[in-house]
Amino acid sequence: MAMKKNFIAFLVILFCTSPLTYGSASLSLSKIQTANIAPTLTAVGNQIYCPGTSMKIVTDMTITDPDDTGIDAIYIQISSGYDLGNDALTLTGTHPNINAGWNATTGTLTLTGITGQPTYIELVAAIKDIEFTSGAANPSGTRNFSITIGQANYLPSNGHYYLYIPNLGITWSSAKIAAQNSTYYGLQGYLATITSAEEAQISGEQTTGAGWIGGSDEETEGIWKWMTGPEIGTVFWNGTATGFTNNYAFWNSGEPNNAGNEDYAHITAPGVGIPGSWNDLSNTGDTSGNYQPKGYIVEYGGTPGDPTLNIATSTTLTVASITSSTSASRCGTGSVTLQAVSNTGTVNWYSVPTGGTPIGTGNSFATPDIASTTLFYAAAHSGGCPDTSRIPVTASVTPKPVLTVSSPYFMCDGSNTTINLVTTSGIIYWYDSPTSTSPIFTGTQFAVPNIHQDTFFYAEANNNGCLSDRETVEIQVYASPVVTDEVIELCEGDTAVLSAGNPNMTYLWSTGETTQTIVSNGLTDYSVVVTTPAPESCSKTKNFSITYHAQPVISSIETNGLEVTINTTQSGDFEYSLDGIVYQNSNVFTVSEGGMYIGYVRERNQCGFDQKTFIVISVPAFFTPNGDNINDTWSIKGANFFPNAEVLIFDRFGKMIAVLNHYNPFWDGTYNGNLLPSTDYWFVAKINDSTPEIKGHFAMLR
Repeated sequence: MAMKKNFIAFLVILFCTSPLTYGSASLSLSKIQTANIAPTLTAVGNQIYCPGTSMKIVTDMTITDPDDTGIDAIYIQISSGYDLGNDALTLTGTHPNINAGWNATTGTLTLTGITGQPTYIELVAAIKDIEFTSGAANPSGTRNFSITIGQANYLPSNGHYYLYIPNLGITWSSAKIAAQNSTYYGLQGYLATITSAEEAQISGEQTTGAGWIGGSDEETEGIWKWMTGPEIGTVFWNGTATGFTNNYAFWNSGEPNNAGNEDYAHITAPGVGIPGSWNDLSNTGDTSGNYQPKGYIVEYGGTPGDPTLNIATSTTLTVASITSSTSASRCGTGSVTLQAVSNTGTVNWYSVPTGGTPIGTGNSFATPDIASTTLFYAAAHSGGCPDTSRIPVTASVTPKPVLTVSSPYFMCDGSNTTINLVTTSGIIYWYDSPTSTSPIFTGTQFAVPNIHQDTFFYAEANNNGCLSDRETVEIQVYASPVVTDEVIELCEGDTAVLSAGNPNMTYLWSTGETTQTIVSNGLTDYSVVVTTPAPESCSKTKNFSITYHAQPVISSIETNGLEVTINTTQSGDFEYSLDGIVYQNSNVFTVSEGGMYIGYVRERNQCGFDQKTFIVISVPAFFTPNGDNINDTWSIKGANFFPNAEVLIFDRFGKMIAVLNHYNPFWDGTYNGNLLPSTDYWFVAKINDSTPEIKGHFAMLR
């Protein structure tokens, strides 16, 4: 029977590695395979692994084969969760007919006979003595151990088998055909379609060479699909190296790059980038080096019509660990509830990272009261493993702010008051009611609005959502003195009594006086600070503005022909008149003829009066001595008011014909009793010693 097994294995290898079909050989193989019943493997022993220990991978194992008593080899592989460099499988105990070969690259322990084919009884005994160890300081996760009779890698999570077929230089299209033409104990083969990290590790990283897989973008550039197996047509990548996937992809860094019409997916050669990752190649790849095809990966399982096999079995060792945790926070001293979930067993809680005894058990843990942020530690507890793998879970405490309030506060009515509050942390918010959610002010310095009666405000500090107690701030309003500014009008030189009002208070005048009343002393502005008695001591300032009205004094009256200007010694609110009855704002008048006049000026607010006599000198341009008693004589108007005034009259030839003075005030148009003709006449007038001579001419019209 052993010879039959070896022959079958030979034919299986032949057909698995050849893309051709051998008709008669295939028929014979089919008959032989049908005649030989595959064994059934069953393992028991899903366990918890204690870090730092060596643990057997099964607690029981059976192999059932109705027509054979043994087999050439059994393959035990760490099929998922494998930690290269730390994990190892070791055969312990005494097994004189069993040879154990460990392949660290693939994570596989192979059991074979030393002197011949081992029996199932010997193999089962050996499998029961295989132990797993991890050299990692803090191992984690789950290790799946596949136990199978074939060389193909077995993945328990999906029940598929993966076999690397060396074939130097084979094209992708040839590899696709060869894979489809192969079977594994009746399972249909196809170029591997890798849809998970577990598949990527067992089919790529845990193999000994590089090879083709079933992905291609030959249909549409940049749209990568699985072109083989049950996943045929499924898109697993869009674009080049910066593309994206909605499923699973495991490209090497910078891949795919389509460097030379590269439309086919290939497992990267060992030592090139990320172990087990993919790159894109042309159908032929390079002729040598890292990018020369070295073979292909065949996947078995999942094809409709595949038989149900039990040629492989599996167990797991799980490192008890916390898979997730949730911290919690609170405001101020108190308890918080922390959460943690373990992958197996229960959760123990500790106050220290190592040693000590549990202070709580379960996924939820209510901490004792804490006043500051504290670390607690969650450990996945199972079986006899010590709780050595603990993770910190933070119980955060935000210090609750504390406000320093010295209520009540006092202010004087009408004053501007700022209240300064101190908080141990956070920002102070002010409210107008104990339950309001809308602050009226933010900050430590609260400028009290204009209030006139006792009022309550409410302050609360917020430290990142941690609120202090809302404190009541009472403000008591003291009455202030009632003052009204005054505007006073006085005549120049007059005084007034200025009163601060508000009896029985204290007073401080801008003059330095401290009495309730003072007498003005000629200043225009006064002020007095009025203060209520202690303890209120509320002050208000009363201002006085005094306007002094100047008394009018006429300094001169100027005449320019018939225009008269009344001048005063100083400006003021004055009005002017020439008759003492009708007054005007302007100090300029026009009179009808020369003569003696009186100029008047008075202050509008009854602050004085002045008057002055003046003379207007005017020269008539003509006269008409025709005996009608109208304008029959000629004289310089106003000259008669000057006793020494003298006017000389000349005819057109320069002959003096009349002299006018105090005794002879006017000329009637005659010379020596004779009438002179109508014509122009000239004059020279000397009014007084301070007035320049006046020269001109006038006309006589008869």
